[in-house]
Order: sequence, then C-alpha cells, then structure tokens
Amino acid sequence: MRVQLNRRDALLRTAAMATASALFPGVAAPAHALSGSGEIDAALRARVDASDAAGIVAMAATEGSIVYQGAFGLRANNAAAKMSADTVFRIASMVKLLTSVAAMQLVEAGKLDLDAPATAIDPALASHLVLSGFDAKGTPQLRPPKKPVTLRHLLSHTSGFSYPLWDTNVVRYLKFARLHPGLPRRPLMFDPGDRWAYGGGLDEVSRLVEISSGKAIDRYFRDHITGPLGMDDTAFTLNDKQRAREASLHVRQADGRLLPQPPEKPIVAKVFSGGGGIYSTAPDYLKLLQTLLNGGSFGGTSLLRPETVALMSTNQIGGLEAGLLKTTNPYLSSNVDFFPGIHLRWGLGGMINLDPVADARAAGSLTWAGLFNTYFWIDPASHIAGVIMMQILPFADAHALNVYRQFERGIYRVLKAG
Repeated sequence: MRVQLNRRDALLRTAAMATASALFPGVAAPAHALSGSGEIDAALRARVDASDAAGIVAMAATEGSIVYQGAFGLRANNAAAKMSADTVFRIASMVKLLTSVAAMQLVEAGKLDLDAPATAIDPALASHLVLSGFDAKGTPQLRPPKKPVTLRHLLSHTSGFSYPLWDTNVVRYLKFARLHPGLPRRPLMFDPGDRWAYGGGLDEVSRLVEISSGKAIDRYFRDHITGPLGMDDTAFTLNDKQRAREASLHVRQADGRLLPQPPEKPIVAKVFSGGGGIYSTAPDYLKLLQTLLNGGSFGGTSLLRPETVALMSTNQIGGLEAGLLKTTNPYLSSNVDFFPGIHLRWGLGGMINLDPVADARAAGSLTWAGLFNTYFWIDPASHIAGVIMMQILPFADAHALNVYRQFERGIYRVLKAG
C-alpha cells in the first residue's frame, strides 16, 4: 500500500492545540493531526489496560509535521507518575542509527571510506581472528580473516561480529575463553561479507568516528547531530531533571504479568560506544527520523546529503537474509521475526523490508529497535515515520510487538481512510 500524501489536506486536519498541550506539557503540539487519531488512542489505551505494556509513548510524522502523538499508562511504579511525551527511555540499540549518521557524515567529508580496509583508521581491527569451529575436545579453532573488514561491513552487520544473545557459537566460545584468558575476547564468526549476523559492529564504527573526527562519540553526537537538531534529551548520561522523567523497566512474567523493576542506579561512565547505552525521548528521536525522511535536512539544519540518505536505505547485503534472531537468553530476548514471510535485508542504518507489510509500511522502509522494546520506522514511499517507546524485557516481547503493530497499522489505516 502506498499512502498518497500529496493529498495531505484531505488526510490531515488542524490539531486541537489545547488537548495536545494538556497531553504533552512542554512539547509543541502537532501542526496537523490525523482525523482518526482517537481510534489509535483507544487501541493503545486498551493495550495498557490489558497489561501489554505499563506505559507507552508513540508518535508519527511526515517530513515536516507531527501527525500523531499519544502517551498512555504509567511512567514509574506509582499512579502519580503518568506517561508524557517528555518521558525518558533507555533506547539501547536505537543509538546505532545516530552512529550510522555520524559515520556517513564523515564519509561525505572524505574522512572515512565505505570500502577501504577499516584497519587503516583503527589498526586494532586487524587483531580479530575468525572462529572456524571447535575441535573434538571443544577447543576453538581460530584463523586470520580472508579479507579485511570495511566500514560497509560494520554498518551492515556483515563484518563477522555477532552478539552472544543470538548466537550459540559465541556463547560456546566465551564459555571456553573464560577458562583460557589468553584467547581473544571478540572473534569474528565468519569472514567479512560472507554472512549477516547482528552484532557489535557499530561499536567499532563509533571508534572509527572518534579516530577520524578527533572527538569522543558523545561529543561528536552533541556537536554534529543531537545539538543541531535540538535533541536535548538524547544523551549517554542523564542529569537529575532528566532522570526524574525516566520510565521504569518492567519484566514480563510467565503468566503474562509485568513485574516492575527497581529504579535504575545512576552510573558515572566516561567511555561510551555507538552500539548501545543511550537515552532519548519520542519527540527527540522523531526529529532524527524526520531528518532522514526529508533527505537529510530538518528545520533549517542539514545533516546529510539526499543521496547519502538514499544509500543508507538501500540493500547493502545482496541476497543475504537479515533480521531473524534466535535467542540464547529468553529473559533478555525472545526469538526475533518482526515480519514473518517478508524478505528482509540491511542497509547502512537499519533493516529493510523488501516486500510491503500488509496494512502497514511500504516496501523499502527502514527500521530497527532497542533492547527494551523501543521501535522506529521510516517509510520514504509513504512519507511517514514513526516511533514507539516502552520499557519491557524481554526484547521482541510478543505483547509489546502487538502494541507496535497496532500503532503502525492504526497510522496507515486512518491515513488511508482520510
């Protein structure tokens, strides 16, 4: 389905400013609102009532206008702390999109090259060996890679780095390595370019960004992405006022209940990475999505050239299948298959669905998520982007995915009906 947003006047109506301001104190009301937004409100509120999520913040936008925003349920473990748009969430791997933008900015500047050996920037990458298997005694067999890793490999998760959360071979290797300290801590699971595996390649990308720019990754984000876009609540560390707005984490129990967790303990970190560990709000993150939806510019700020943004949303892994993950730790993640039956690939900033999703995003949309069930998508063909934030473990929790799908389908349904 392709939503015809060139008839925007027929699809959108003027927002009710007083209502939006009451729901979202301190956040500007949308320039337009979907005429069927009450239907989406009711669906998300019902999901909170059914304990699919303790609290939800969801937003959607075109290139220039917020068309939906809603906040439901509780921010913390007491009835007085209701969700609001400025609620702060741990968005984990959703930082990878910022890291990808940072890397592509440096590609545009000629400081990084997508296809040159990345060891030319960070010689430490040359030390990573490939795990070719285990011998009869269970000893890991390691060898040098057949080709050097590149920035394109790292951005598209074809570098060979793989997370233990979804890779039994990594788990097996690390168990052995703990008893044999001389072994390298992070082997490659395959030669660069040979397979797709979701892993820590973006941590390496952030190191390339730091070396080539001369700035720590948190400073680079602030100077070149979050600062220019006014993403003031997107950071690796929170101040006291931001922490007072942080959402509590809940863990799904076997009986379906959500068990609230104690407040997160503040940690004073000095070293950060572009693979995870960042905080944000839905309005903040939506600015980044709108920037990419608009070809790299937003509100008078230009982050990337349109052709660079188009490249980021283009399949970079050929015929390799992406996006299917089998968990090794059900507490932290369920099995991941967001779009059963849909062909999935990876670009330079996220997962791409080659086929349209029924009653939802068009083919060629870009998407990914964070460990605590925060999700985004960018649909260039339909001129719409969305973000939804919850704080639940495990990742890809079936109930949380149901919330996400109902939100997305609701957006497209009311657009189409308009």
